[in-house]
Order: sequence, then C-alpha cells, then structure tokens
Amino acid sequence: MLQSTEHCHIVRNSEILSGEPIIRGTRTPVRAIVEMWRIGVSPEEIPQRLPHLVLSQVFDALSYYLDHQVEINEYIEHNRIPDELIDPRVRKA
Repeated sequence: MLQSTEHCHIVRNSEILSGEPIIRGTRTPVRAIVEMWRIGVSPEEIPQRLPHLVLSQVFDALSYYLDHQVEINEYIEHNRIPDELIDPRVRKA
C-alpha cells in the first residue's frame, strides 16, 4: 500500500523494503541517498551515480532525512554490514 509523506518525492510502500521511506516511483531508499551524501558525494553528483534519479528527488530525500534523522539513522544501522562479514580485501585501510 502506497503512503504519501509530507515530502513530495518521498513515499512509503508496505510492499517495498517493508515500508521504509523511498523515492517515489523507485525502490531507492532515502538511506541510500543519505549514505552517499555522508561519505562526501555532493547532491549534484548523486544523480550521476544513480541516473534514475533527478536532483530534486535527491534534495527532497536529504530534506526528509533532516526532518527524520533518528528514523533514517535506525534504517542505516539496521542495514549496516558488520565489519567481520566484510572481506578484508575490500575493507578500508
């Protein structure tokens, strides 16, 4: 079931990622945008890396995050891969 939010590009769909906030018309979670931004990817660069998105969607996702930081941070932590499961060849030095 599709549920709108107060952000025009952000919705919840109980059939996609168990209702986690996503970009409307995609399966891209808000947390994916936030994680890219946190590692230093500028909002303007994100659509180059995720070409199915436009800049207004990226900014709306970041705006949603700023309004719902605790919730999105919980999704990020819940989906984090534990260090011990990451192959040593791909870990950060």
